[in-house]
Amino acid sequence: MMSQMPQQAALSKCPSCEEPLESGDRFCGACGFDLSTAAAPPHDTPTITMNGAVPPPAAPPEAAEGGGWPVAPQPDGSDTPARLHLPTDLAGTDSGGGPLPSPAPHPQQSAQPPFTGSPVSPASGVRFDRPPEPDEYPLQAPDPRVAADAADSADSAAAAGSVQMCVACRVGRVDDDGYCENCGHAQPRERDHMEQETGPVAAVSDRGLRHHRNEDAFAVGFTALPDGSVATVAVVCDGVSSATRPDDASLAASRAANDCLLAALPGGTHPQQAMHDAIVAAAHAVNALAEEPAAAREHAPQQNAPACTIVGAVVTPGLLVVGWVGDSRAYWVPVDRASPPARLTEDDSWAAQMVAAGLMSQAEAYADERAHAITGWLGADAYELEPHTASFKPDRPGVVVVCTDGLWNYAETAEEMAEAVPLDAAVRPLHSARVLVGHALDGGGHDNVTVAVVPFPAPPQGAGSA
Repeated sequence: MMSQMPQQAALSKCPSCEEPLESGDRFCGACGFDLSTAAAPPHDTPTITMNGAVPPPAAPPEAAEGGGWPVAPQPDGSDTPARLHLPTDLAGTDSGGGPLPSPAPHPQQSAQPPFTGSPVSPASGVRFDRPPEPDEYPLQAPDPRVAADAADSADSAAAAGSVQMCVACRVGRVDDDGYCENCGHAQPRERDHMEQETGPVAAVSDRGLRHHRNEDAFAVGFTALPDGSVATVAVVCDGVSSATRPDDASLAASRAANDCLLAALPGGTHPQQAMHDAIVAAAHAVNALAEEPAAAREHAPQQNAPACTIVGAVVTPGLLVVGWVGDSRAYWVPVDRASPPARLTEDDSWAAQMVAAGLMSQAEAYADERAHAITGWLGADAYELEPHTASFKPDRPGVVVVCTDGLWNYAETAEEMAEAVPLDAAVRPLHSARVLVGHALDGGGHDNVTVAVVPFPAPPQGAGSA
């Protein structure tokens, strides 16, 4: 309880705020206390405004000089400052109407440490601070037993091949859109970056730095010819972004062409004929994607049919065959860099047509914004399917670089491509494919990048070029 003031002190000081009084005052000039009532301070609980901003009473001159709050005189008459103690029924309320934290009890009444928070008004007993609130409100931790059961269920389902487990939380299932149903984390897509090395051939495909998905695809493999020698196959396709489902088109085309080649070559079909038939098979696979239900076309009637470009290579001892439709390319890079490299394909593009017609130089045509507009592709809306094939008989070992324009945009000429290809490409095809993809990414990676590196062995003695 607050120390009682002597009767004489009540006549010279305001019983409420202890402001010095003058003789004859009926009201306190500082706090307005009615001096005609009882001298004891009022025992009511004041009402706080909604923002809790109740100004403290003005300090007396001696308090202002001392820089502190008024101090009640002690019963023994000493002026030693003593802590003000409030009755428990004067706890006060905050701006929400809830009780404020109780003030610290007198040290003689409790062994608890004294309150060291904000000052307390001796007139009202209201603390002008608010209970501390955390900057963040952490969510309740999940029950580990439930999480463990969910993880076990997800692992079992993933092992059974019925569901994909989230790579982030390893608990939630991944929905059809590629997001975790538990934590919402987007899952990495398999086609964002793909690598494969099969026998002597290797390929790498990357989404690039600007596209939201990878619309390229590749397929590589090798098989035995009737004479027992090995034939190596590489097919690279680039989806046409302006068409619908370009990623599906490139994937379907690459797989169909690769399967056709690996099935035809062991039966004795000439590699050049096999390449022609493989491109036709790829076109049929892409055309089949356009056979959608009528309801699907109603939702997107303005979209073109799925479409892609294609380029492929078949390497046998002494013979190199390439085939293509569109602007994906194949390059020849000899092991002996003193020999000249060569580009083995001609683009089905606006720029190539302008150059072939003599209307523009190559530099002028490829500087035009229409340069990469293709005039040939695989798809149901293609004007006419015209597979291009060519065969060569190199007289020295080297590598065939089969790629989309995501690479050759940064190494357009045969000489530039040869400079980008590592010197050991014939013995390290996967490493070389990675280096070439990195070359495109370092150049800006504006498009999807796909490249296959196919070593060409030293030809048999007496072989010549075709």
